[in-house]
Amino acid sequence: MSRATPKSRVSGAPAPGSRPEDGWCPDLRRFGKPHYLAIVEAIAEDVRTGKLAVAERLPPQRVLAARLALNFTTVARGYVEAQGRGLVESRVGQGTFVCDPARSLQAPRPALPRRRGAVDFSMNLPPEPDDPRLQARMRAGVAAIADDLPNLLRYQGFGGTDADKEAGGLWLARRGVVAGHDRLLLCPGAHSALDAILGSVAQAGDVLCTEALTYAGIRSLAAHRGLRLVGLPTDADGLEPDAFAAACTRLAPKALYLNPTLQNPTTQTIGRGRREAILAVARRYDVAIVEDDAYGFVCPDPPPSFQQLAPEITYYVAGLAKCLGAGLRLAYCVAPSARAALPLASTLRAATVMASPLTTALATRWILDGTGEAVLGFVRAESQARQAIAARLLPGELVRSDPNGFHLWMRLPEGWTRSAFASQGRAAGLGVVASDAFCAAGPAPEAVRICLGGVGARAEVAQALEVLAHALGRAPTLASAYI
Repeated sequence: MSRATPKSRVSGAPAPGSRPEDGWCPDLRRFGKPHYLAIVEAIAEDVRTGKLAVAERLPPQRVLAARLALNFTTVARGYVEAQGRGLVESRVGQGTFVCDPARSLQAPRPALPRRRGAVDFSMNLPPEPDDPRLQARMRAGVAAIADDLPNLLRYQGFGGTDADKEAGGLWLARRGVVAGHDRLLLCPGAHSALDAILGSVAQAGDVLCTEALTYAGIRSLAAHRGLRLVGLPTDADGLEPDAFAAACTRLAPKALYLNPTLQNPTTQTIGRGRREAILAVARRYDVAIVEDDAYGFVCPDPPPSFQQLAPEITYYVAGLAKCLGAGLRLAYCVAPSARAALPLASTLRAATVMASPLTTALATRWILDGTGEAVLGFVRAESQARQAIAARLLPGELVRSDPNGFHLWMRLPEGWTRSAFASQGRAAGLGVVASDAFCAAGPAPEAVRICLGGVGARAEVAQALEVLAHALGRAPTLASAYI
């Protein structure tokens, strides 16, 4: 007698002959909802009726998927949704466990707009501190600046006060960047600084060189300014100096944009030798360097910045969004000279009026009282831990990463397209960014950027990465985007 295969029975129904002692295997048909939501309802009901006990370990996702004849991604999505509702908790290396419903009900619940379920791998922001003592220290800084609230709600002089510039100078000194107050500007985020720099060094129709794969934001800013973006080839050491020299001869670019440390999206860091070779070309052809050092502070031992090596031709931008928090919209911009700082200040004043005094005051306090150093230490340690999780779960031959960063670049195996993989991620509630967003030259490779920072805990990151790893191990035609 032939045995029925899982495909021959109703999806979501318990396996024939299954017994309670075999492990939890709910009948999802009775809920009349999409399977991943039915899993959540089944957990909630079985906890209420006592079929599931508090602290009981649920079946591994692959095991439950096999029992219910469901796609692994569907079960994973159900577990993530259940965790978002406080029904279960995931522990790295241990599994998923039932939570105490009473404790869940008593816990303070955030407003609906703040509710989050799945981990979003599309936004590149640093891990958020979860240590209670560090959180208390950060809140204390907010409370302290509130004492000067009336003054901070007024218009301030552009570019920051002397005290704010002193604090900024102390922060930049961590990277070996030394700048007088006449060359240092405080800006409302790195984007505003980069936009002002592009407006100062180039006009519509001029050429801006970048790497072939570059930060998506510079693509948008160049388009907004009407600049011709030219992507240049790279090798294992970074931007190829000969290709840069050839572009200078043919195209006479006004500037070269680089995000040279833990580059977004590829994670590449350009070493000192290659930096000096690039600078030799820039000096020969009188091309300005625009250095976006967004991740330079995250790296414990980075190469010297372009600003250190060639301050006379480098526009340097160091934002706080990637090392302290994405909502801390403040960046320190260092011009090559006091004269070059004047048009920058004029452009920034016209476009932004000023950096937020509240944000600036908080950043200054955190720098001066050591909170900034403590947050940066957390970001580094947590990023390293998450990269270790990714290295364990994702195919190493496909991934390019740096142990100190909080994003990675992943080539897709044969048969996968970036659009299909991104669609698969969205279907599971996970966001990744396809290579098209970063491509400045040539066809976009079949690759995606995956961000490991953000709001999720390590267990959530691990669970989400398992979903992506499972999809990679299957043929694209089997990993349907419809669940």
